[in-house]
Amino acid sequence: MLGITEKTIDIDNILRDKMGSKAKYVPQPAVAWLKRIVHQDEVNKFLWESRDKTGVDWLEECVRYLDMTLEVEGIENLPPKDDGRLYTFVSNHPLGGQDGVALGAIIGRHYDGRFRYLVNDLLMNLPGLAPLCIPINKTGSQGRNFPQMVESGFQSDNHILMFPAGLCSRRKGGVIRDLPWKKTFVGKSVQYRRDVVPIHFGGRNSDFFYRLANFSDKYMKKVNIAMLFLADEMYKNVHKTFRVAIGKPIPWQTFDKSRTPAEWAQYVKDRVYEL
Repeated sequence: MLGITEKTIDIDNILRDKMGSKAKYVPQPAVAWLKRIVHQDEVNKFLWESRDKTGVDWLEECVRYLDMTLEVEGIENLPPKDDGRLYTFVSNHPLGGQDGVALGAIIGRHYDGRFRYLVNDLLMNLPGLAPLCIPINKTGSQGRNFPQMVESGFQSDNHILMFPAGLCSRRKGGVIRDLPWKKTFVGKSVQYRRDVVPIHFGGRNSDFFYRLANFSDKYMKKVNIAMLFLADEMYKNVHKTFRVAIGKPIPWQTFDKSRTPAEWAQYVKDRVYEL
């Protein structure tokens, strides 16, 4: 059990926030199961022990904690940090957590912390990540605030790291691949004249996760049940080696009127999977 710590992840509080007085009717075995699936004690212990670290230092601590070995290919394709330009880094999203941490550590170290995440998921609630996140107006829904979040990110003096699929990869017909990429990064990279750097992160979740994600996507579209299991998948992926391939920057002028923004997003996605 944990010692005296502040709980960052507290299933009891989350249930009370979501369900109000009805939370007391949730069977205790179900609550205990939820705490186990999200690894509440283990995650809170790590967050407490790493509470003095933020930003890139915290990301690198995560990499150490998860004992990730990163084999980076194409590091020479990362533009120089002192060339006076800003870039958009886009990657596939196979894991839903570790990939974001690992890429943030690589890019953050190269650019002295001058990057921001545009990721709309649970990772953004972690204290160590706060300095690297585009703030979201807490009074509205994340969905409504996402356009402002994107705009402020691209207007900033930071490089941008984003996963255009939004959700982590799914398995269809035996192939693990991202869902269709959203076109936002294309339009904003052109608007703000940022070249796009494609990155491929090698990795996969468990067979159970893909079966659950496909079931959830088909029958429970309003509730992303699979997201509940991302922490469990993260712990299944400790002590592993991941290949990270960085491609050559794609000039923003590439994205002309010969294709639609959605078609250009697909073009970049295809480039990523060729790496």
